[in-house]
Amino acid sequence: MNDIIQARLATYKPSNNIEEENATKEIVQEIALYALWRAKFFDVAVFQGGTSLRILHKLPRFSEDLDFMLVEPDPNFDWSPYLKILTATFEEYGLKPETVSKEQMDRRIRQAVIKDNSIANQLDLTFPNNDPRRKLKIKLEIDVEPPAHSNDAYTFLDFPVDYEVRHQDMASNFALKIHALLCREYLKGRDWFDFSWYVAQGAFPNLSHLEAALRQFGPWSKDDDLKIGLAWLEAAMTEKIRSINWDDAKDDVRRFLRPAEEESLTLWGEKFFISKLTKLIANASEA
Repeated sequence: MNDIIQARLATYKPSNNIEEENATKEIVQEIALYALWRAKFFDVAVFQGGTSLRILHKLPRFSEDLDFMLVEPDPNFDWSPYLKILTATFEEYGLKPETVSKEQMDRRIRQAVIKDNSIANQLDLTFPNNDPRRKLKIKLEIDVEPPAHSNDAYTFLDFPVDYEVRHQDMASNFALKIHALLCREYLKGRDWFDFSWYVAQGAFPNLSHLEAALRQFGPWSKDDDLKIGLAWLEAAMTEKIRSINWDDAKDDVRRFLRPAEEESLTLWGEKFFISKLTKLIANASEA
């Protein structure tokens, strides 16, 4: 049994098999980040997305994938050399993952996948529904043509050992979350949970980065006159909030939440998120 990983799992105090599985997956994510740091990956890329909020800023929900963007565009980016070091690092912790590069060189988003069932065989899992033969699957995605005007930050982490992660700052990460809310072609309730959390933190999106992302992809990409400001943001977000099926949004996010956070889903609806948007705009106006 891997004592380091077992001790880390114990700190989560999972109350059911879903929480235990989410916690185990997060441990694998953290080891993957450490491995990527060892591979000098953060010389060319930054961590972003929901998992970065979870690991770096204690977002109170679990997350599935590891999302990154290059610091500078590079259509020739290849996951392969980084996956070799990632695999070697996992083996140092007694894990034997399958790492697969799903490169499609004509795609802006390049994917790789970590699949592992060795970790469950090493751990004393509390909940019997967690089948030790089941593979954990974590997707790595990187944007090789990142939108302009993102700002970086650096954070030290200490599991499994001390290392440093380069990541988007809060405002830039928030900008891409707004982009996802406005442009994603399917409903993802986790996006709305994150939006509510950002507002509660007093964050405001990097509008220059948001505008660059909107010009690059989405329904506004052909709008030569696009100019993002508070009035535009409020109008676009209000229209989106009024279009959402909030029952479907709740169903998407529920399994990533602990009971205390899940209870707040009873508040979700148009009125709740309009109030969040109003607070966001008011905070920006007062700044």
